[in-house]
Amino acid sequence: MLRLAISLFLFSLLCSLTSSSFTTTQLQPRPIDSFLPKPKLENAGVCSYTVIIKTSCSSVSYTRDKISISFGDVYGNEVYVKRLDDPHSRTFEKCSSDTYKISGPCMRDVCYLYLLRQGSDGWKPENVKIYGSSIRSVTFYYNLFLPNSVWYGFNVCNGIEISKSSQHISTASVAAM
Repeated sequence: MLRLAISLFLFSLLCSLTSSSFTTTQLQPRPIDSFLPKPKLENAGVCSYTVIIKTSCSSVSYTRDKISISFGDVYGNEVYVKRLDDPHSRTFEKCSSDTYKISGPCMRDVCYLYLLRQGSDGWKPENVKIYGSSIRSVTFYYNLFLPNSVWYGFNVCNGIEISKSSQHISTASVAAM
């Protein structure tokens, strides 16, 4: 009987670990001191990612703040977009979702994501979902107003924080959908 219970537990654990998506439901976003961009890798493969950013219904009606994003995997493959927002199109409106196609280095599953807001309007993202053909879908839940001029987000790379001195970001291209 005990063997059966252990077998069922291990089977359910294996099934949950191999699911097709990852969600950071119980984690809270945190600030990180800084990021330093690194040159684009010449021999790195280029992959396409879809990023969907949902703005909270309790956010300001829209923001003119500059919004940057950085995400990557445990192997050091990183994507950085200096400015996602477009002040002329009123992106990041209250209760809306904005979708971006971003090209960058190919990576394994995304395990960290940081957002940077610069400006005086304020902005409250609800969540950020990232998916691509070579990675599992991942959703990071914010649901708080981002502080000004501070990288803010998640790092769940194997449950170990990446050393702040070794974090770098490579340049990526982005297209709004």
